[in-house]
Amino acid sequence: MAWKTIVAATDGSERSIAATQFAANLARESGAKLHVVTVVRPPEGWWGIEGAPPPPRAMSEAVVDARQSILDVTMSKLDQIDLDVTTALEVGEPSGTIVKYCEDVEADLLVLGRRGAGFIERFVMGSVADRLAHYSPCPILIIP
Repeated sequence: MAWKTIVAATDGSERSIAATQFAANLARESGAKLHVVTVVRPPEGWWGIEGAPPPPRAMSEAVVDARQSILDVTMSKLDQIDLDVTTALEVGEPSGTIVKYCEDVEADLLVLGRRGAGFIERFVMGSVADRLAHYSPCPILIIP
């Protein structure tokens, strides 16, 4: 199959970086455009149990910094030679935001790592990979 648009979802974990590298190789071989996307949840309650939430500007800067550091780590480990790559920084619930991103760019393939989040988040929230396997608008490749 000839891919035109491949989306690689990353959370900065080793597995998601390996999946992004795999997606980059597929994109390079097929001449596809690669979109590397990261999604950070809004920092609900990050200011603690007591006290007022931070001003909107401080919260916004914290989210942007977190997203950018994930992309910086991922992109620093990616061979970008002969690769048409775009990065995207998103905020929201990861699986729904990735689904919408894939729809918006008309992705032919979504590539992601099997696990990235910690045990507690998987236990409470469920696996992003599992949800995407059910709701992705395009074929999905989950890298172990």
